Amino acid sequence: MSPTFGIDFGTSNSALAASVDGQVQLLDIDPGNPLSNSLKSILYFIKEEGQNLSFVGYEGVKQYIENGAEGRYMQSIKSFLSDISFQKTNVYGKNYTIEELIGYLLKTMKERGEAIVGRDVDQVVLGRPVVFSMDGERERTATQRLIKAAQIAGFKEVLLQMEPVAAARAYEDSLPPNREQIVLVGDFGAGSSDFTVLKVGNSPHAGDREKDILSVGGLYIGGDNFDSLIMRHKVAKYYGTDVKVKSMFSDNFTGLSPLVLSHLMQWHRIPWLRRPQTLGSIKELKVCAGLRDKRLLENLERLISDNYGYLLFRAIESAKCRLSEHDDASVIFKDYGIVIEELVTRPAFEDMIQDLVVKIDTCVADTLANAGIGPEQVNAVFLTGGSSYIPLIRAIFESRLGADKIKTADAFTSVAYGLGLEASLIK
Repeated sequence: MSPTFGIDFGTSNSALAASVDGQVQLLDIDPGNPLSNSLKSILYFIKEEGQNLSFVGYEGVKQYIENGAEGRYMQSIKSFLSDISFQKTNVYGKNYTIEELIGYLLKTMKERGEAIVGRDVDQVVLGRPVVFSMDGERERTATQRLIKAAQIAGFKEVLLQMEPVAAARAYEDSLPPNREQIVLVGDFGAGSSDFTVLKVGNSPHAGDREKDILSVGGLYIGGDNFDSLIMRHKVAKYYGTDVKVKSMFSDNFTGLSPLVLSHLMQWHRIPWLRRPQTLGSIKELKVCAGLRDKRLLENLERLISDNYGYLLFRAIESAKCRLSEHDDASVIFKDYGIVIEELVTRPAFEDMIQDLVVKIDTCVADTLANAGIGPEQVNAVFLTGGSSYIPLIRAIFESRLGADKIKTADAFTSVAYGLGLEASLIK
């Protein structure tokens, strides 16, 4: 039997499972990464001595930091799949479509996986969200782009499977044969959260799970949103978000524009603030600002010019993760001429994310209702993804279905493992 890959291409992290001779294993495709079987979904381009160099995964992060945050660093590429306005981007004189960028990532994963299994692999089961977009045209565009990206990577046969279904396959693999259960799967990614109620344990066929799915639901809320809220409420003040300066031409007070404030809350959009008009507006504020406010606006200028948003948000994410197990955590960042040491308590964090958690709770309730079953009929809740560890989010499932029903798996690889199991059923 020819080997087949299962690939979970994620917004922040990706993973690859191989099915070789009926055996499924996760592959270490990101050398040097502490989580070597989880590849950071990033591309990094830099021009050195007239040559365009490119890096993927942990090596890309390392090179980005070592080069002082110079060059083009791309993350969250998956989130642009449904963006019809995104046609191409220019990197050092070469235009790349979204399919080519994602294809480059998938090709790297394919080549590294092939080197490990020692064979060429032409087939892939590729994960996809329940929905890319509620808009039909955007949904079709995203699906077509993902398939084309896999083809650009060199795969001749591309099958898609919903990521929550793949997660359910990972749970299903732990059950005794022919023991049917109804499972609610919660798959929490960086940019979205997907929910699926489905039957497992009934000897499924590869790729054909439609008859087992009772309902699906999803919304564009994920780990990146929680990071952005910590930035907004605890860190952004170090970059002049509260600065109000009296206008040179009137008695009105003005501050940073809504566009600047919006981009500042998402690290991958901070480089967009390099536009001359935006930088000019910040300089105008500095002219009339007092000493304290000048320093804050200078912090913002350095953030933009030195492009260290990724490093700053890593510190934010680290504090967020710590809050899942501790009552408080500090965002600590001491570099690029700024010192930040901001305490975040769990109650304060939960207050920040409360509105988003309510939306997640509503989506879970709707998904259960659409399945036409009561909570007592759900045998297990299978949670995956980093945000599934946040106590306030886990409380949604505990209160609705009971803490004893909650099962967890590796936050970054359970979907890939399930896709590998799907791949193992391909004839």
